[in-house]
Amino acid sequence: MKQYTKNPVGAHYGTSGFLLQRFTAVIMACYTLGLVLCLLAGAPGSYAEWKALFSGGLMRVATMLFFVALLYHAWIGMRDIFMDYVKPMGLRLTLQFAVVVALLLYLVWAASILWSR
Repeated sequence: MKQYTKNPVGAHYGTSGFLLQRFTAVIMACYTLGLVLCLLAGAPGSYAEWKALFSGGLMRVATMLFFVALLYHAWIGMRDIFMDYVKPMGLRLTLQFAVVVALLLYLVWAASILWSR
């Protein structure tokens, strides 16, 4: 009797994508908790105070790490959605390319905001 098995297809992103998405969620949660604690310690009331809060090197690096984690988290989610629900290969690749371009532009935008004077 012949046994039928389903061969996995694709690049096998399942487990690693799942773990990376959880890791990026932990990074974002830690940053959010730290930011909330900073704001509870002394909420900025003016633009100058907000600018001062984000002018320190540690806060800039932490915020940039948050944005990298956020964008990577979004990429994993969108990639999985496209792989599961968009069957035509050309359309899927086009959508993935558009998302990658948008996310990279968001990263450049965030960096320019954080490191502008």
